[in-house]
Amino acid sequence: MRHLIDPLDFTLEETLKILNLADRISENPSAYSHVADGKKLATLFYEPSTRTRLSFEAAMLNLGGQTLGFAGAEQSSATKGETVADTARVVSCYADIIAMRHPKEGAPPVSYTHLTLPTKRIVKISVAAESVQKKKKKERYL
Repeated sequence: MRHLIDPLDFTLEETLKILNLADRISENPSAYSHVADGKKLATLFYEPSTRTRLSFEAAMLNLGGQTLGFAGAEQSSATKGETVADTARVVSCYADIIAMRHPKEGAPPVSYTHLTLPTKRIVKISVAAESVQKKKKKERYL
């Protein structure tokens, strides 16, 4: 199982495939409304980020999945001293996908190395895909 930490981890060909898939999903959302049935996305946001967090959650819900998580470090066990790696390890037992935002550079990659199950992923590409889609739509109107 490949873990995605940075959108630059993809080759150009892989990025184009994902963007094409995003276009197909956007054009026919009902065809993809159950592809994540039974899957859970954990959003671990250690710093405020309303739009990014909600875009991840909305995308998962639109694909038929469920979400759980927190929207600030003060809502997590970090306030008691739990490390990011420990939180990721525990949450990986509850979720199939982890989306994380942390103010400290390198925190998501460090936590990913501590995940207990090989099927766990840290995903950050949907924000880039959404940005490209918005740019494409804007160019259509110009």
